[in-house]
Amino acid sequence: MKSIKTSITILIILLFTLSACGKKEVQPVSINEETDKCEVCNMAVADNEFATQVVMENGKSYVYDDIGCMFVWFDENEDGDVAASFVRDFNTKEWIKTEEATYVYDRTVRTPMAYNVISFKNEKDAKAYMEENQGEVLTYDQLLKHDWPVNEEMKKMNMEQHQNHNHDEHDDHGHDHDEDHDGE
Repeated sequence: MKSIKTSITILIILLFTLSACGKKEVQPVSINEETDKCEVCNMAVADNEFATQVVMENGKSYVYDDIGCMFVWFDENEDGDVAASFVRDFNTKEWIKTEEATYVYDRTVRTPMAYNVISFKNEKDAKAYMEENQGEVLTYDQLLKHDWPVNEEMKKMNMEQHQNHNHDEHDDHGHDHDEDHDGE
């Protein structure tokens, strides 16, 4: 009788040990606005609703400033060992697995690189967005086939705003940049 109890105890311990050795679920990494750059366009990645990321099997992560940049990377790296990819819910900034999100393509929504696609944790939230705005609901599979057109007019406005923001950051150094640039 004692040997049966001992065998059962050993079996239970063995089962717990084996289950602990199982593969951990991949988690998104935190965005560091000071250092993170988009893997595709090399722009700074803001810790906002547009940030996305890919985590590789080896643990390396790549971050993107726009969903479109991540999908451009997917197209260029089809044979990569991706463990998981994540997008942010447009309303809450909560990380969601890319394949579980619902998307809206809306040419009027301003995204960092003007791909105009935003993500939601569920279809209900995506449709609620469309009721107040416009656009087209897309699934992950549809997004894989999406053309990824860039809204060039919006991209130009985004770049100008980014340049003005960087210019304003440097104004604190006591230089009159207008005089420096005009050569006067």
